[in-house]
Amino acid sequence: MHPTSLPSAMGIGSFGDEAYAFIDLLERTHITLWQMLPLGPTGYGDSPYAARSTFAGNELLIDLKSLSCEGFLTLDDVLKVPAFSTKRIDYGVIRSFKEPLLDKAARTFLQKADEKQKTQYQDFCRRNSWWLDDYALYVSLCRAYGDSRWNSRWPKALRMRQPEALASAKAEHHNEIEHTNVLQFFFYEQYLALKKYANEHGVRIVGDIPIFVAPDSVDVWTNRELFKLDSQGNQLAGSGVPPDAFSSDGQLWGNPLYDWAEHEKSGFAWWIRRMKHMFTLSDIVRIDHFRGFCACWEVPQGEKTAINGKWVPSPGTKFFDCLKKELGEDLPVIAEDLGVITEDVATLRDSNNFPGMKILQFAFGSDQKGRLDATNAYLPHNCAYQSIIYTGTHDNNTTRGWYDSLDGHTKDMIRRYLECPDDQVVWQLIRSALMCGSKAAIFPMQDWLELSFDARMNTPSTCGGDNWSWRLESLDIPSWRIDRLRDMISLYGREGN
Repeated sequence: MHPTSLPSAMGIGSFGDEAYAFIDLLERTHITLWQMLPLGPTGYGDSPYAARSTFAGNELLIDLKSLSCEGFLTLDDVLKVPAFSTKRIDYGVIRSFKEPLLDKAARTFLQKADEKQKTQYQDFCRRNSWWLDDYALYVSLCRAYGDSRWNSRWPKALRMRQPEALASAKAEHHNEIEHTNVLQFFFYEQYLALKKYANEHGVRIVGDIPIFVAPDSVDVWTNRELFKLDSQGNQLAGSGVPPDAFSSDGQLWGNPLYDWAEHEKSGFAWWIRRMKHMFTLSDIVRIDHFRGFCACWEVPQGEKTAINGKWVPSPGTKFFDCLKKELGEDLPVIAEDLGVITEDVATLRDSNNFPGMKILQFAFGSDQKGRLDATNAYLPHNCAYQSIIYTGTHDNNTTRGWYDSLDGHTKDMIRRYLECPDDQVVWQLIRSALMCGSKAAIFPMQDWLELSFDARMNTPSTCGGDNWSWRLESLDIPSWRIDRLRDMISLYGREGN
């Protein structure tokens, strides 16, 4: 569950009381892993996988109540709030409410912070200047030009990062830059305190790193040489995946592709910094689209679908050898190895001892005689220890919604495999996952609550709509659900995972 989905009077989850209460709920249930989506600041479409910075944090996750307790907002600021939907996040409404308060808190901090707070802030800015300086300027320029598409909507001198233009912009937007720095300080202070609390209560954080970055991100603007762009900063191709279980047209993500030769010249310095940063935020890192380290699906610019792409090799072994020299041999990584997985991808995953992912919603296909294909790699009885099993992911329908949408024959196969009636299918899939040999079992919060399709988090290859907006209405989970899951976790020896 992403922190944005936590219940809150502010219309969106945050690192405040609701997050601490959620950790308490996990501890009570003997759950020891909390998987989140990427935590970066989102742009158009509000996707966590298209953040405007791979190092910055999403300012909308900052808890306003904590800022009020510290004296940077008033009590009225956090008590007089609109009546937000409890089911879905309206990002436009949330921004118009929350961003002015965040700016107010930043101004007050700069005026009234005590000496200890000022020292902590200055230390934060100094330690993170290698990404923070560029991000803060980028945010100011996005506002100034009303657009994050730096390669087409900004003046050429800023697009090309001419030193005189950058210096002039920094001077002109000094106050805004300072405010952005403060908000990132707030974000990291709150998040790292939350992570510390989670670890102290037996909960490890599973973070998520997208292999690609957004085209309108500060990362591409400041590192153009690391991407396949023309001399003006325009993309030469876009990322995606070929047709698969999620989409018959494939998925056209549109991210710029890496110029891996340039990365190799620096010993993959940018990527190593990125992974180091992720390990400060997470105890375990799930690498989204892991197969991209063997080859990336490269789609010519201008294509409307991902069908006409081609696989272009990536230097996976060289990269992970460099990464392990910097961070150690035993990297706590989960490889998202879904979709088209070739032998070289499996070899890269296994040679680094990374567990892959098994998705129960993909497990129930038929053989040529119409029977359950008992050899399906996602069936619980086929899952080896070096894997993480999921009922579904943020890209799937909820398990209840998925099951309800199936044809009668497939439902019958599932009921026979699980030996249960319709109303117990979700629970028995959870039981099967906990009982199988996989290293760990992870479920979307929606599946613990047996929620239907209208609680889905994302539909791949679509933009807008209800994507990324699902909200949990309450943390008051019925005690029988807590007891039942805790008993299963205990019964199958999962308490220490």
